[in-house]
Amino acid sequence: MPTAYILVNCTLGSEENIISEIAKLVGVEEVRGTYGVHDIFVKVKSNNTEAMNHTITNKIRKIPGITSTVTLVVIEEQGGRG
Repeated sequence: MPTAYILVNCTLGSEENIISEIAKLVGVEEVRGTYGVHDIFVKVKSNNTEAMNHTITNKIRKIPGITSTVTLVVIEEQGGRG
């Protein structure tokens, strides 16, 4: 099952609204506000790579107030637990 972590930057003051919008999306397992270089952390899991790409490209990245994203796609064979 493809997994990606997305680090989101957004305009000042838009964090709570963006978190709320992202939380509604299918495939989003976790979304958190963060301190530091990035404003929001998102974990996405999908049934296939195409669905994951659609969620990231056509849903998350198009939310108003998001200024940039960094996407980290998981290598399933490396690391993890269980």
